[in-house]
Amino acid sequence: MSPLSRPARFRRIGLCVATGALAAVTAAAPALAADPHPVDHRNEAKTSAPSSDELSASALQREHEARQEAQTQNQAKPQAPKKTYKGRVVASPYLLLRDKPTRSSKVVGSVKYGTVVNIFCKTTGDNVDGNNRWYLLTDGTWAWGSARYIENIGAAPRFC
Repeated sequence: MSPLSRPARFRRIGLCVATGALAAVTAAAPALAADPHPVDHRNEAKTSAPSSDELSASALQREHEARQEAQTQNQAKPQAPKKTYKGRVVASPYLLLRDKPTRSSKVVGSVKYGTVVNIFCKTTGDNVDGNNRWYLLTDGTWAWGSARYIENIGAAPRFC
């Protein structure tokens, strides 16, 4: 494996900074909940979008859980539930699930042919038979599956 290019290193550093800022905001959430005029610091930590091989399913899961926790603490404003996306596995006999949207990343599970799965979002990653889209699946574990082997049911998922 070749060393990371300079832009990839900068994106990775940016992702680490954004993750640290999100952790700090999440840790400070109980103190901010008492403030009648809370300030949303999430936009300050945004960096350029990381490349697909830097998107960790567990990092996105932690971010999603932090958002859900913040929403439960702000029960005063009811919010519409986020749209869920569904897909059907068309890989025979099963689809391999990975911890990153790359073909070389660690296999963390599998899903049988014909299974309907919940999709959180999509991103670009390694090309699989002409398709570079990958879906983050939320069934049991958060893992990436190649969109080449998942047929959308309804609308296509949003980007991560």
